[in-house]
Amino acid sequence: MYKVYIFDLDGTLLDTLGDLAAAVNYALREHGMPEHSIDDVRRFVGNGVRKLMERAIPDGMANPEFEATFATFRQYYMAHSLDTTRPYDGIPETLAALKTRGCRLAVVSNKMMAATQELCHYFFPDTIEVAIGENEAEGIRKKPAPDTVFTALRQLGVGKDDAVYVGDSDVDLETARQSGLPCITVLWGFRDRDFLIKHGAKTFVSAPRELL
Repeated sequence: MYKVYIFDLDGTLLDTLGDLAAAVNYALREHGMPEHSIDDVRRFVGNGVRKLMERAIPDGMANPEFEATFATFRQYYMAHSLDTTRPYDGIPETLAALKTRGCRLAVVSNKMMAATQELCHYFFPDTIEVAIGENEAEGIRKKPAPDTVFTALRQLGVGKDDAVYVGDSDVDLETARQSGLPCITVLWGFRDRDFLIKHGAKTFVSAPRELL
């Protein structure tokens, strides 16, 4: 059993897809752009909110309205990130059980730092000790760069020994590889098994209790 668990957030601990899709489509509507289905947004997520909006906005960053639309998305999402977002079934109980066993728990995400910390504080105040989000202004590059993982380990005061990364996407697999950590891939998130296998996933769990 591992002693340190570094979790991805969206698609791993929290089902955030509804609120992300709502914020994307609100921003697109406000700027007169076509909206996307929730399945479209599912495919767009995983590389941070800027990349999410680059994929959602026609012509991406080449669109002259990109920055304004992105700003609208950020403002709306920060105000509505808790509208429908919930932990996946079994996640709170699994985190509590790991904590009881003396495990150290952290979250690393490509969400904005403020949103990452707000969501972890709201949903997991007694279990997640450290939450690290996107913050390149502080020299913390977004995943798959290993910066968020190394920052989390440093803030926990632990090394990589007996640590594992838990995520749901190809980005998470690459983050674990660059961090030098083994990876457990969950099957309830934003990517399906075939996609994950194609990107190198080897160890799967289909329910949170299987982490115990």
